[in-house]
Amino acid sequence: MSDRLQGKTVIVVGAGQTPGETIGNGKATALLCAAEGAVVFCVDRILERAQSTAAEIIASGGSAFSGRADITNAPDVVAMLNEAHVALGHIDIVVNNVGIGMKGDGPAHIADEEVFAKTFDVNFTGTWSVIKAVLPVMRSQRHGSIINISSLASLAGATQLAYEVSKAAVNRLTLNTALSNAKYGIRCNAVLPGLMDTPMAVGGIAENTGQTVEATRTARSARVPLNGKMGTAWDTAHAVLFLASDDAKFITGVLLPVDGGMSARVG
Repeated sequence: MSDRLQGKTVIVVGAGQTPGETIGNGKATALLCAAEGAVVFCVDRILERAQSTAAEIIASGGSAFSGRADITNAPDVVAMLNEAHVALGHIDIVVNNVGIGMKGDGPAHIADEEVFAKTFDVNFTGTWSVIKAVLPVMRSQRHGSIINISSLASLAGATQLAYEVSKAAVNRLTLNTALSNAKYGIRCNAVLPGLMDTPMAVGGIAENTGQTVEATRTARSARVPLNGKMGTAWDTAHAVLFLASDDAKFITGVLLPVDGGMSARVG
């Protein structure tokens, strides 16, 4: 590794691992940031999952802390960020790796209202709560990098109204945050993963559709232009690493697809 984040601190919200045979975006991001020299504060709604990721970092010779927060609860978010600030001393980078897709989501004519409200509450409002709570710290420091994990579904899709709209709102939140905080030296960008082989994506879709995990994996890979194969959480993590690092010091307000060419398709 090249120590691209040496001396930096990173909060990864959603750093825990959903059970499954592959690795998720949050855990991969936390592990990669630590391997590149950052001190990582791992956050998850389920504390044990955050602790597991932090323990893996420490076992590999890195430095990590863990904390719990339900991002749909604003006081929870504020308490978590205060704890992280004390533990880290300063907050350089925040990665908002939050997102759910729920059974009952669907096209506009059948999507369930309660599912829409819950999905939007987690995917958009939760992300906003973290940003709102960390901005005073970053403004006082006059520097900071915020990376939101959005989705290619924010640009294209017709089957998951709640998920698509909530992630499109995250895109707009990213641009709003970038422009309103640029004068404070704060950057805000988003990564838009396409079809990724993660436990939440593949396992969740398999469960919701009644397909096997392997059949779901095969069908998703067939839709990807680049090599006919899904990406992995490591692809997401490397995009986050670039945007978090000083290599991207003049980049803000960018929505970066990481999708094997899917967003390049027309027709």
